[in-house]
Amino acid sequence: MNGRGREVAELRREKKVDVICVQETRWKRNKTKKLGDGYKLYYSGANKQGRNLVGIVLSGELKNAMIQVHRKNGGGEILNIISAYAPQVGCTEDEKGNFWRDMDGVIQELEEHERVILGADENGHVGSENEVIGRLHRGHGIGERNPEGESVVDFAVSFDLAIVNTFFKKKMEHLITYRCLGRCSQID
Repeated sequence: MNGRGREVAELRREKKVDVICVQETRWKRNKTKKLGDGYKLYYSGANKQGRNLVGIVLSGELKNAMIQVHRKNGGGEILNIISAYAPQVGCTEDEKGNFWRDMDGVIQELEEHERVILGADENGHVGSENEVIGRLHRGHGIGERNPEGESVVDFAVSFDLAIVNTFFKKKMEHLITYRCLGRCSQID
C-alpha cells in the first residue's frame, strides 16, 4: 500500500466497494491516512514485530458515519467491521489458540441485533467440500480443508457467520489468490 493509496481508492470506487479490510500493513502505531477520492485508511500497527497488522479502508460516506474505529452506524443499525490477521502456519498452537479466543471475545461483545463483517486473513483453507451447513459454506472453494480451515469453519458455525468467498462460482484464475512453487491457495 505504500504510495498506492490513490490507486486503491480509485479501484474501490470503480468496483463500487465501500469497505476493504487489509492485512500485513507493516505500519507502526494506530493512525488514519487519507487515500484520495474521499477514502480513508484506518490502521493498527501497534505490534513492534511488524506482524499481524491490519487496517480498514472506508468510503467517504461510511467514514463520515463512523462511531468508533471499529464501528459504523448506518441508519439506526450498527455495522461492525472487523479486520483480523490470524497466526500463520508455523506459529505456535498457543498463538493460534489466543487468536481464536480473542476473536470469540470480540464477537461475544457485540449485541445480537448488530451486524458484523469480518474481513480477515485467517490463514486456513476451508476447502471446496461443504459437509457442514450450506448457509455458511457453499462449496465454491479450492483444495481440501486443513486444520486451520477447521478452526475457521468452527468459528463460523459458533457465531452463525457465512464464509462468503465460497458462495460464488468463479473461474480458477479468480479463485486463486496466491501461488508459490506450484501450490495455490485462496484467501479464506
